[in-house]
Amino acid sequence: MVEALGISLKDFIFYLINFLILVAVLGKFLYKPFVNALKDRKLTIKAALENAEMINRKADEKMANYEKKIAKVEDEGKEIIRSARLRAESQANTIIEEAQTKADELLEQARKEIEREKEKAMADVREEIGALAIMAAERIMEKDIEVNGQDQIIDKVIEEAGAGKWQS
Repeated sequence: MVEALGISLKDFIFYLINFLILVAVLGKFLYKPFVNALKDRKLTIKAALENAEMINRKADEKMANYEKKIAKVEDEGKEIIRSARLRAESQANTIIEEAQTKADELLEQARKEIEREKEKAMADVREEIGALAIMAAERIMEKDIEVNGQDQIIDKVIEEAGAGKWQS
């Protein structure tokens, strides 16, 4: 049958043996190293995936830690702002109270000054009224009243004027 194809049996067996030797040599020197390289590559990829998974877990842990730290810092910032706001309000209240006290003191001083000025003006008016009353009395009586008597008359006229007896 092999001879019908134009190949001798001897040549066919020789080719077959050569092919089997070639397969054995290739299997030993090429196939096994290729399979081993594939196994090594598979192990390398598996290790890389495990390493990547571990790195992802660590990154997730770090991210969670950073988020906790950020939340803590935000809370501390809010507390600092709240504390500063309370201090500012306290200082503002203190300043307002001091200003109110100072204003009250100034008002009291102004009242006292007004009262002094009023009393001074009343004394000046009393003297003027007394002098005018004496001048009027002198003209009416056409005589000089003694100085001692003037003071008594002036005081009496002023008392009557202060009591409202002169309102006519």
